[in-house]
Amino acid sequence: MGKITVETCPIEGLKVITPTVFGDERGYFMETYNYNDYREAGIDMPFVQDNQSASKKGVLRGLHFQINHPQDKIVRVVSGEVFDVAVDLREGSATYGQWYGVLLSAENKKQFFIPKNFAHGFLVLSDYAEFAYKCTDFYHPNDEGGLLWSDPDIGVEWPIPEGMELTISEKDQKWGGIKELKK
Repeated sequence: MGKITVETCPIEGLKVITPTVFGDERGYFMETYNYNDYREAGIDMPFVQDNQSASKKGVLRGLHFQINHPQDKIVRVVSGEVFDVAVDLREGSATYGQWYGVLLSAENKKQFFIPKNFAHGFLVLSDYAEFAYKCTDFYHPNDEGGLLWSDPDIGVEWPIPEGMELTISEKDQKWGGIKELKK
């Protein structure tokens, strides 16, 4: 391997990936994805779509998932800083309903691997952030699912600084809680 460092997380399947960065007086170079390195790290799947979004400070997106077309994702921040969260929705999982969060930034260059059947969301902490991710299935607009970002049964501890105004889409304010998924 050598080009990436992979940290396992308390929730099985989630991985934090740190690429090797080669820098000098000109700047830096890194591989953001190399199939061979990721395969060796246990992330061996075809990625079919890359997405990128831009958001301002206080934007909270999520918690999203696809119902019938779940996606594995590798997410990273190109510019700025976000707190990224994954919630385990795998039926029968010992950690069902538990969440894990990681700080992703242009500075730390970390990536977060989120397997299928996890809800995903993030909060922008910097003035502006660009967020990029690879997916193993295409986006299906009629297959969207979500969980309320503030569901007390999940209990995500979002690092919301005092005085920060959140910007949350109307859709994301209307999702139900995790107990409603089990019905």
